[in-house]
Amino acid sequence: MSFSPSLSGFSTRLIAWQRAYGRHALPWQGTRDPYRIWLSEIMLQQTQVATVIPYYARFLERFPNLKALAGAKVEDVMALWSGLGYYARARNLHRAAHRVMEGHGGQFPSTAAALAELPGIGRSTAAAIAAFASNERAAILDGNVKRVLCRAFGIEGFPGERAVEERLWALAETLLPEKTEDTGIYIQAQMDLGATVCTRVRPVCEACPLASQCVARATGRTTELPAARARKTPPRRATRMAVVIQGNNVLLERRPGAGIWGGLLALPEIPEGIQVKTWAMRNLGIVQVDAQALPPLVHAFTHFTLEIAPWRIDLPSAPRMLSEPAWQWLALGQIGSAALPTPVRGILDTCRTQLLR
Repeated sequence: MSFSPSLSGFSTRLIAWQRAYGRHALPWQGTRDPYRIWLSEIMLQQTQVATVIPYYARFLERFPNLKALAGAKVEDVMALWSGLGYYARARNLHRAAHRVMEGHGGQFPSTAAALAELPGIGRSTAAAIAAFASNERAAILDGNVKRVLCRAFGIEGFPGERAVEERLWALAETLLPEKTEDTGIYIQAQMDLGATVCTRVRPVCEACPLASQCVARATGRTTELPAARARKTPPRRATRMAVVIQGNNVLLERRPGAGIWGGLLALPEIPEGIQVKTWAMRNLGIVQVDAQALPPLVHAFTHFTLEIAPWRIDLPSAPRMLSEPAWQWLALGQIGSAALPTPVRGILDTCRTQLLR
């Protein structure tokens, strides 16, 4: 008995399954508008559908088309992205909008190859946009597709390894349907199957159209395939953040464009080896410092864990001049609409609640 799905029947099975059981009511479905498709694909990178939906709606309300996005300030774009994470996506989104307006006359490229040249659009995302917008016959290989292919065909090794990924790309291109008009629904079928049936944990194999010929299911290896990345304990970093309050305002710092929280407003960091009161006297021009340690918190990034020790410093009056050009005051009432990292927003929400008591 063969435990591998037929190459010729793979796309046919998935297309039939998607039409009967796939997702059809997501906000970005049922359109050929490359702007809306592009926006959804960028937001969905490493982010679940349920999380993306409200962000997608708010973003379109503010920036309904490419021209509106390109004409916006990057700070406004970052503010709408605040809380969605992986902030380089938002910066690249804004850069790509400018590139399309200036280099393509405001018209999105129609091919995956041309789309992949825009900031923030990789090979798989470009193929998905081209497939949904113009039915280009191009393969995708996101996390869901990698998992489906590794299980269905019994592919060994971590999918992120170059040799394994190249093998998966070759397989993905071989499996494409012959009819170009079927490409979009086939791509959606792969996404839906991986997101709702062939899930990372507890896959629903009895509902899978590939179940009868799936290598992982036949050999009892659904928990082993795809192979996991070799585990490493992420390093831990520590920082102290100054929560400087003056009346109903808080002092914030615009982060550099590159790096952690690039382009967002964050709390000033107190350098290691300097006492909180010393830092406050040097940078805020005050002699007597009222500093209070707030509850610490831990925030996990992809490659490390950040331990944050916030210190609240109350000022009787605002300094005449801020010592750092990237510093600015923000009214506590504007926290909800500001471009803030999630842990910073949490710290400030706590401070705002205390002030309102």
